Amino acid sequence: MTDTTPHGPRGRTVLLAGAASAAGLAVTRALHDAGARVVATGRSAERLTPLADAGAETRVADATSLAEMTALAEQLGPVDAVVPLVGGWRGGGGLAGQSDEDFDALLPALGAVRATSRAFDAALRASTAGRFAVVSSTAVARPLAGGANYAAVKAASEAWTRAVAHGYAKAARDAGEPLRAAAVVFRAKALDPAALAARVAALWEDDAAELNDRIIDLG
Repeated sequence: MTDTTPHGPRGRTVLLAGAASAAGLAVTRALHDAGARVVATGRSAERLTPLADAGAETRVADATSLAEMTALAEQLGPVDAVVPLVGGWRGGGGLAGQSDEDFDALLPALGAVRATSRAFDAALRASTAGRFAVVSSTAVARPLAGGANYAAVKAASEAWTRAVAHGYAKAARDAGEPLRAAAVVFRAKALDPAALAARVAALWEDDAAELNDRIIDLG
């Protein structure tokens, strides 16, 4: 059973969490141009200014904080998509170079995936076509010693997102309703903001049942 709602981002509310980056700006522009309401968060009002100029509503909030994301979910009401964009890379030095400091610096990406998916779970399942999408790396499929910390965090984010997908499917099945929400993973070797923006804007081109639990190569 699939969702039968009109496809496309027009009229939908999309949260970009931790969006003060080139990727966040590109996704904001693509969604805004397609007629979506974009809400972008970051920890610095100054760094959010370009996103506001591109048409986003901005909120100063920590995407890794469950409390702050839950409060934001209560403020926003209906939401159709959530895309956590907290990222960063640290690596090199072989396995011996995988420091605890670097690992700790990479963990916020996983924290944002966990916090946003939990805070907006009810809203996305209530949407006519809810979407949860995370950005991962091809390093998960072929981890290298010098990027072990990074690959491990990305692998954990993928596992969490696939669990979110299972939750959507189970909730729909238990309720005897069509699957309307989907959780997906975007993998990239080197993230191209324009490619990510195009793929996020296309999240509603496939029905939820076709999209849910997919790993999509941004190529």
